[in-house]
Amino acid sequence: MSPLSAVAQQRAPLVQIRPVVVTPEEFRVAYPKVQAWIQKTLAAYEKDAQPIASMHFARLPLYFDYDLLETAKFIPIDQVPMPPLSAMGLARFAIFEQGDFHGVTYLDRYFIKQTVVTEEAVHFHELIHVIQWRLLGPEGFLRAYANGLDEFGYENSPLEKMAYDAEASFKRSSAIFDAEKFVAERLSSR
Repeated sequence: MSPLSAVAQQRAPLVQIRPVVVTPEEFRVAYPKVQAWIQKTLAAYEKDAQPIASMHFARLPLYFDYDLLETAKFIPIDQVPMPPLSAMGLARFAIFEQGDFHGVTYLDRYFIKQTVVTEEAVHFHELIHVIQWRLLGPEGFLRAYANGLDEFGYENSPLEKMAYDAEASFKRSSAIFDAEKFVAERLSSR
């Protein structure tokens, strides 16, 4: 979501948003609001958060560090929560804000629809975002996500493209790779 703090996954494509890079002033004003919304939302759902390791997925441990699978958590939910970006002065993200996503990541937590909670590939995609959040930091992640969404639209935004590319490799059962290294290398080359 643009300065939005979430990286989301959806099967149906979103309408492309016109390229307009978030200005430094817009980001300066929106960032504290988005960050506060994230903290409030995560606190409200923390009781429902479960470690990814509790799903006992067979393949995720081949790609992700054990500690990440123990500390990052998912929250099964009927509808993933999205920040009210329009109300935060970011009306151009209204279409994204209303997206019907399978998952959305905030920091080291992600919300995942109950209907796809057993799909290992969806967890894989969201864990790529957990790593992005950690490596970029909250402000860096939100800035990169917002600008990518503005400039390229949802599916072609660099952070989403990275997660979708990694997920596609995972689904093809191609060679096993270190997901953290994959993200770090992609981030350093942008």
